[in-house]
Amino acid sequence: MKNEAFLPSIKLTDIDMTKCFFNPGCALSIYKPDAEHKILQILNEYFGTVSLHNVCCHHDPGLEKGATIINNCSGCDRRFRSLYEGIQTISLWEVLDSMKDLPLPDHTGLTLSVHDSCSFRKKPQVHAAVRSLLAKMNIAVIESEFSGTNSICCGDNLYPHVSIEEVTAFQKKRASQMPCEDVAVYCVSCIKSMAIGEKTPHHMVDLVLNEKTEPQETRIDLYHDALKIYIDAH
Repeated sequence: MKNEAFLPSIKLTDIDMTKCFFNPGCALSIYKPDAEHKILQILNEYFGTVSLHNVCCHHDPGLEKGATIINNCSGCDRRFRSLYEGIQTISLWEVLDSMKDLPLPDHTGLTLSVHDSCSFRKKPQVHAAVRSLLAKMNIAVIESEFSGTNSICCGDNLYPHVSIEEVTAFQKKRASQMPCEDVAVYCVSCIKSMAIGEKTPHHMVDLVLNEKTEPQETRIDLYHDALKIYIDAH
């Protein structure tokens, strides 16, 4: 991919900390509601004063121009930076990786592959931050053929454009492309796709918080129904 196709994040030094917010995204808020508060606590302790922002990216964020949204979800990043004028974005992973004194759990002995979120495909700085965090947690990485700027969707974005059976087949195919049994992901939908493909997913939030990743509801129609309910309410 040519460099001009890459999308920059706002520089850490350019963030106006009086207008800095963390938006965990609908999927993480449903997956582990407590996690967003634990991450917010980390941000406030090691980064600066950050407020929680729970307005869904499908709706106007209601923030003044010059605001920065720290996001966990690549879909949120894409929508907030492209749909709403004056809103800057940066991934949670870039911010966490910038914290020199951040205590991280030791996962020595864990070797995994990384499934990069497809909406972050044009942000190699995110891929680098994720791998830097993994290294800091003493996790070894064996890369798959299609990773980073060449990553392929886990299959979730195919729903509801094709049948559930076709989505499931794609999810299994994508999971089979991972060299390792264990796979790091930073998208809740990717958790489910890797689990459907009989891999063991590890969400980056769970790795940072030293918690177990739980696939939870893997039926894609029920999962998306829950997301829609949350989106409509937020």
